Amino acid sequence: MGECLKALWRRGVYDAEILRSEVDAAGYDIVFECRGVVRHFQLKSSYSGAKTAQQKLSNKLREKRSGCAIWMRFDPVTLILGPFYWYGNPPGRKMDDLSKAFRKAKHTKGNSLGIKLERANSYAVPRQFFRELRTIDDVVTALFGKFSPTS
Repeated sequence: MGECLKALWRRGVYDAEILRSEVDAAGYDIVFECRGVVRHFQLKSSYSGAKTAQQKLSNKLREKRSGCAIWMRFDPVTLILGPFYWYGNPPGRKMDDLSKAFRKAKHTKGNSLGIKLERANSYAVPRQFFRELRTIDDVVTALFGKFSPTS
């Protein structure tokens, strides 16, 4: 979030707010508002070189006007961020219904019988359905659209 704020500041945008969810029941981790655009999103991460091929996303994000997910990769030694992967629509558009395109996600641990049960309202979204974003500036543009320092 700090990197996103720095990218906004470089654009001359100083009126941004960041809120975080205290409980994971609503399907989002962060609420980020800038210039009238409100984004609820899940934040996912994995280290560079990880074999992670998908992320479990909550379909509750669809209830929010501009719900989305950001999956960031990071270097495990230097902690340098990037690339980033984006799942969502432009500002103001609801996220597509995950239940129509993806299979239900399962818990990572089995129950007492060793059976991995499905997670409620959660879907496994493969990486090829995320759009790759190379820089944090690309992430900010995906979140809020393009605007000039004076807009």
